[in-house]
Amino acid sequence: LTAEEMSSLTAPEKSSSNTMGPKEVELILVKEQNGVQFTSTTLVAPAQTKPTGVDERETWGKKIDFLLSVIGFAVDLANVWRFPYLCYKNGGGAFLVPYLFFMVIAGMPLFYMELALGQYNREGAAGVWKICPIFKGVGFTVILISLYVGFYYNVIISWALFYLFSSFTHELPWVHCNNTWNSPNCSDWADNSSIGDIYKATPAQEYFERAVLHIQDSNGIDDLGRPRWQLTSCLAVVIILLYFSLWKGVKTSGKVVWITATMPYVVLTVLLLRGVTLPGAIDGIKAYLSVDFLRLCDAKVWIEAATQICFSLGVGFGVLIAFSSYNKFSNNCYRDAIITSSINSLTSFFSGFVVFSFLGYMSHKHNVALDKVARDGAGLVFVIYPEAIATLPGSSVWAVIFFIMLLTLGLDSAMGGMESVITGLIDEFKFLHKHRELFTLFIVVSTFLISLLCVTNGGMYVFTLLDHFAAGTSILFGVLIEAIGIAWFYGVDRFSDDIKEMIGHRPGRYWRLCWKFVSPCFLLRLAYAITPETEHHLVDNGEVRQFTVSVTLINNIFKPDQIFNI
Repeated sequence: LTAEEMSSLTAPEKSSSNTMGPKEVELILVKEQNGVQFTSTTLVAPAQTKPTGVDERETWGKKIDFLLSVIGFAVDLANVWRFPYLCYKNGGGAFLVPYLFFMVIAGMPLFYMELALGQYNREGAAGVWKICPIFKGVGFTVILISLYVGFYYNVIISWALFYLFSSFTHELPWVHCNNTWNSPNCSDWADNSSIGDIYKATPAQEYFERAVLHIQDSNGIDDLGRPRWQLTSCLAVVIILLYFSLWKGVKTSGKVVWITATMPYVVLTVLLLRGVTLPGAIDGIKAYLSVDFLRLCDAKVWIEAATQICFSLGVGFGVLIAFSSYNKFSNNCYRDAIITSSINSLTSFFSGFVVFSFLGYMSHKHNVALDKVARDGAGLVFVIYPEAIATLPGSSVWAVIFFIMLLTLGLDSAMGGMESVITGLIDEFKFLHKHRELFTLFIVVSTFLISLLCVTNGGMYVFTLLDHFAAGTSILFGVLIEAIGIAWFYGVDRFSDDIKEMIGHRPGRYWRLCWKFVSPCFLLRLAYAITPETEHHLVDNGEVRQFTVSVTLINNIFKPDQIFNI
């Protein structure tokens, strides 16, 4: 090279494993007149490339859309009707010890694992198993479970909608026993002579069983009858709401959750402010928080805390994987897991103050022990709570507010389940991407047609069967195999490298130990703990049905004395 000449040599650098794509080095050689040669190098960054498929996949409009969607899915009806009762029954504040313990060692690690799995692979519950194809069956399993749950979960929402429509009246229809649907056994709480009579039922109880469900018009599962037009209409409205929330993907569902995920918190706060002003409310809250550490010696308390954690966070339904797959690749999924799982647990605890303020009021008003009115499941939200609201001034307004809360609690959880099915299948069968709107319509209409069995006169029999066989031990085994597949087959180290690629640092040793040892052991021991010893051989085959998903409705709905013990 002469002193006046200048040349540029470009050499490609070795391809890196990250998503930044190849870099180029520009080498400039300059020879000075004094014979000394100087070398100058600069990096030339070409247009960045991303993994195949990343550019084509839509993402959440805003980060808050994703957070609200996850919170809305995880915070469902069980946070209101299940956790407060478990806390009261199992030692009050002492129940928080095993609850928080299992939250830390199993709940959060599994929650984090699913968010990271979906975000890195950017596919639904089945497609993510391209990392270890032998486990793809697990993906299809959780998709099927989500679809199965939708067959009856939407029916619960339709009940809430039916109650909402019924609340737009001067006098709520579950106040008196002089209605056409009432039986001779109907008796008001005020009639203290009926408190010990197991054959008596309150107006609110009979309204739910006889006016809404029409159980009295069916002799059993072999006598279903036709779908009742009132509940069918409500179910159709629910399906329509779900379709137009999901048909355009996360661009539409991400906006809907701004209402469905935030409304319950507004309503819970309003109900709490009203509840604490009622006579007896403080006694109810004290009973809710009373600490009995001796209850921690009972293994059943620990088992119920473990099952509540497992099901309330919503792991194993493919929803967290589907939601996180629409995140930006560099999104901090670790922070999201901590925030959303913590909000879920805090919501459960907060709702207990609302529930027990009203239960304390009912106990005081009718001069009965709190355990006579403290219930969980459908008996709480469709019988006892409406009964309490009916005694308040402006009862119709409070009923409307309460059932709007139930409606929004159910809708965003149902949206999550549907999105799990839709995303999981269209990611696996790529040709469906161009027909998402039609495929979404197919899914929701199919769900509607099967759900019609649950809104017949004998629909409660079908509902109970679906509820008991939908997502019990199968979910536990699904999450167990998922954890084993990631931790032992794909490898914790490789999975940790994937997370580092996304958020810039590897998970700590604590998380890696939980994924590899603690969480799988927790899930396996839990499956055995909730199963009779004589049926342990069924656990190995995944056939046990001892526990049902968190949306469980009390299966003895056909036994009024066990729902509402008066």
